[in-house]
Amino acid sequence: MPGVGVMTTRFVSAADLMARVLGFPQYQYAVIGHPVSSADDAGLRAMAVSAAEQASRLLTGGLSAIV
Repeated sequence: MPGVGVMTTRFVSAADLMARVLGFPQYQYAVIGHPVSSADDAGLRAMAVSAAEQASRLLTGGLSAIV
């Protein structure tokens, strides 16, 4: 089953490093704002919508650049 990783803006550089170390330098994932823990309901909803839209593009559009 296909899947998409979701990373917050604060950890993009760490995710990119891990992707390179693990042999997937072109790995793409959805990126949402940081922090998540202090977001209110509306903020969480907006992050979820953004992640879902990005995931849809990644899953249906091949390797189009989102990050």
